[in-house]
Amino acid sequence: MIKSLINRQISKFERAYDYDMSYARDLLETDLRALMAFNKVMPLGRYRRDLPMDAWFAAKLVGTMSEDCGPCTQLVVRMAEEAGVPAATLRAIVGRRPEQLPDDVRLVYRFAEASLAHAPEADSLREQVLQRWGRQALVSIGFSLVAARMFPTLKYALGYGKTCVRVEIGGQAQAVPQTA
Repeated sequence: MIKSLINRQISKFERAYDYDMSYARDLLETDLRALMAFNKVMPLGRYRRDLPMDAWFAAKLVGTMSEDCGPCTQLVVRMAEEAGVPAATLRAIVGRRPEQLPDDVRLVYRFAEASLAHAPEADSLREQVLQRWGRQALVSIGFSLVAARMFPTLKYALGYGKTCVRVEIGGQAQAVPQTA
């Protein structure tokens, strides 16, 4: 009974975002408790405080693209479009062109990349984030990076990962460069 309800929820999500959830079905069939445990971390990826929507999605996309998962990148783009993030902003993020981003988004983009690379410039960028938005925004970025990387990592581990080559933004296909 519970498995059929969860399968319906998975199907609804797949239809809403044109996204393959085979990995979730695999978890469900393997061990319901495993899927339930994984679902407990979902709120982590939804946490956003004191950070503009487009900047928040920049962190999510940088984190997802760092794991090289095309379907996950496409999913985050669709969610960002649904939230009203401009296509030009998404194209610049996905195209790894931070110079084309609005200031707030560029700061988060640069901080996310530096954080993931464990680069020394992350310290000064973190200070800028804190000065501009405060600690809750910093936590929002950190949670976004962790959550964004979690899904592609799990999918690759289970054999469902796909290389990110192209995504559709605003109805147009765009290549995804592998590095900045």
